[in-house]
Amino acid sequence: MKLEQIDTPAALIDIARMQKNIARMQGHMNTLGVAFRPHVKTTKCIDVVRAQIAAGARGITVSTLKEAEAFYAAGVDDILYAVSIAPSKLPRALALRRQGCNLKLVVDNPTAAAAIAAFGDQHGASFEVWIEVDTDGHRSGITPEHESLLDVGRILHENGMTVGGVMTHAGSSYELDTAEALAALAEQERAGCVRAAQRLREAGIACPEVSVGSTPTALAAAQLEGVTEVRAGVYVLFDLVMHNIGVCSLEDIALSVLATVIGHQADKGWAILDAGWMAMSRDRGTSNQAHDFGYGQPCLLNGTPLAGYVVSGANQEHGILSSADEGSRADSQDITQRFPIGMKLRILPNHACSTGAQFPEYHAVTPDGHSVQWMRFHGW
Repeated sequence: MKLEQIDTPAALIDIARMQKNIARMQGHMNTLGVAFRPHVKTTKCIDVVRAQIAAGARGITVSTLKEAEAFYAAGVDDILYAVSIAPSKLPRALALRRQGCNLKLVVDNPTAAAAIAAFGDQHGASFEVWIEVDTDGHRSGITPEHESLLDVGRILHENGMTVGGVMTHAGSSYELDTAEALAALAEQERAGCVRAAQRLREAGIACPEVSVGSTPTALAAAQLEGVTEVRAGVYVLFDLVMHNIGVCSLEDIALSVLATVIGHQADKGWAILDAGWMAMSRDRGTSNQAHDFGYGQPCLLNGTPLAGYVVSGANQEHGILSSADEGSRADSQDITQRFPIGMKLRILPNHACSTGAQFPEYHAVTPDGHSVQWMRFHGW
């Protein structure tokens, strides 16, 4: 199917750009001498994950048990569930392990560790558990020197569970925009996670894996001594937030939303699109960055960005394309002539994960402009 034939709004993946992004990240990991475990929550798509594995990825990272179940059913068996597990979800985790899935769980507190140990004892089961480490104060995890790190390790180790490793995510990298700051945070992330593993080992608790990663720090890392694997997710598609951080160009962004011009408010300098926030998502991640892209950057059908324009507003099913300069208004005649009714555009998103989540499928676009459908997983 050609792009002109696809009903809108629709999520598009540019296959050539995606493959380039995969090769770039995998090549960097190979150079640094570490394994790469992509975070698949960005795409939740087996076709994308197969391309990542074919390039050299070892295992995957997921954010929901639904992803773990779906990817295991599709043939992927080395899975890290990288969210501290709620005790109520342990039966599902055990079912996956008993089916043969090499599922690894994550905890960041003694209460959750004790719940896993008690559940394992009750059901005669042993889980591999990784401990989440906080290396930048971003969200969750145990700081490398905190006493509870060893408490968690001992609860697991002394109750028949396997401490498979430590993992961290430097999510504060999304707030940076210079190469120097990203490189410094990448080293902070590495050093903190390696230190946590060292403390566990010194306490007699085996900790074979040291896992770090976010897309910005993975790409910025100059050396990863002591690290065994890296995780990153959004790199496979990139987005406008990543562009503003400085780790990709607009031409690297592989995800876009296909939209159609359905009307005008010529006196306001607006073209109205059939892609509102239900298509683009409400994520305004660039609003706090140096360049605010509104709800997305419009491009021609061939992917060329339309300089000077932005999707400045959005209702549920309506998007507003206007001048990117808030102080000016597009000429009424220019807006109607340049964007006639029925014209199709591609909109680059702020956040690939949240925009992708609006769609049940992707239209994967080949270099010759044809597309095939790739299904996407939903739910928890």
